[in-house]
Amino acid sequence: MPIVRRRASKSSAIARGLKRRCPACGNGRAFSGYLRQVEDCSQCGEHLGHIRADDFPPYLTILLVGHLVVPTLLMVEQTYQWPVGLHMVVWPAMTLALALICLPVLKGGVLGLMWSMSLTGREVQGRG
Repeated sequence: MPIVRRRASKSSAIARGLKRRCPACGNGRAFSGYLRQVEDCSQCGEHLGHIRADDFPPYLTILLVGHLVVPTLLMVEQTYQWPVGLHMVVWPAMTLALALICLPVLKGGVLGLMWSMSLTGREVQGRG
């Protein structure tokens, strides 16, 4: 008799994905590297390699980082009036660091969302 697994809710699948864990069980790793997904979860065997998040995680990363960095930059400029050279060092470095930190986390969240909705990222292929 086949084992029937209960599907996790969207919120728990997204939360598990944000932790870079398998959206099905929350124990196994969802990524084998910085952004490379595992084919199958080492704990529950859930197949994850077929899910393609494509451009959504970078879009979310740009949106989030932009909404964090730009208001902070404007506030610092209005409050402290740093020299231009200091701005040119601090803000690109902060933007890069935040983007590199947020991208894999957000990709995990998108992976969890897509898994919970049984999406693969290939639903509209062939249209054009």
